[in-house]
Amino acid sequence: MRTNGKSTLAKVLIVVMVFGVVVANSTVASAATKKTITCYKGKVVKKVTAVSPKCPSGYTTKKPIIKVIPKPAPSTSVKPTSGPVAFSGTYKGKIVILWSDSDVRATSVTATGTGNNSGLDGLTGSGSATPQNQCDGFDGSGILSGGGNTLKVAWDSSAKACAEEGAAPTTINLTGNATITGGTGKFAGATGTLKATGSFAIKSKDAGFSESTALTLTLTGTINFK
Repeated sequence: MRTNGKSTLAKVLIVVMVFGVVVANSTVASAATKKTITCYKGKVVKKVTAVSPKCPSGYTTKKPIIKVIPKPAPSTSVKPTSGPVAFSGTYKGKIVILWSDSDVRATSVTATGTGNNSGLDGLTGSGSATPQNQCDGFDGSGILSGGGNTLKVAWDSSAKACAEEGAAPTTINLTGNATITGGTGKFAGATGTLKATGSFAIKSKDAGFSESTALTLTLTGTINFK
């Protein structure tokens, strides 16, 4: 009886051991076959682990593309300058004139400036006069430009055009004041008066012809801002 008892106990122990090994191997095998996937639904992310993992309804394994909204570029608007600014510029270029016995017209003025001109190195303009004397008044206006900014000027009543000779050909000397009438960019709201001196030559002896001749014009003064 004792022998049978020992034999039975041994069999039970062997069965338990074999069962334990089988369970352990099964667990290891089961764990080895499980997979983990990542599921997406908008900004929500879920991980699913299973032997055959599937995403919940409404989820997908495809990662959504996040659109990057570029930041707006910094403003490039130019703030107006403040306070008085000293101005001194000499402009050299061409003036196209058409003169007759009764009037003189400057149909085009183009020049490039140097000096302490606040970056306004371009000049364009026009003018006209009906001289009765060798030295007489005239009307004219122009635009100084540079760096995306402009300054508008106009000759005031002090403007004079004086011929060195009583008849052409002759040199015309310009004097007077150019009043600032407006501006754009950093010269928006600018005011002031610039003293102007300059000269050009009339070469043709005969009236009624258009000619292009060299012009020099110097502007000095102060630009004021609000």
